[in-house]
Amino acid sequence: MYAVVRTGGRQYRAEPGKIIDVEKLPVEEGASLALNEVLLVVPEDGAPLIGRPLVAGAVVQATVVGHYRAQKVIIWKYRPGLRYRRRRGHRQTYTRLKIEGVTGI
Repeated sequence: MYAVVRTGGRQYRAEPGKIIDVEKLPVEEGASLALNEVLLVVPEDGAPLIGRPLVAGAVVQATVVGHYRAQKVIIWKYRPGLRYRRRRGHRQTYTRLKIEGVTGI
């Protein structure tokens, strides 16, 4: 069984026991979390439940494993002949979630 959930403007495939990395959520480590924006649920036996836009009553339960920052991405701007050079860096913050189960279907 798996579900497709939406969080942070992106969609993720959530299966019980799997770990997914989503954009940073304001939740402490070790806390439980309910992801309510479930777009699709595919049970082991039966037809998939497709939401319009959400599957009514479906909830994905997750536990926050931790927060981390990704590797730095360098942004380099350069214009030849104009003495224009800019170097910037960016590190995106993520929350690591362990999917506990899909309920409410």
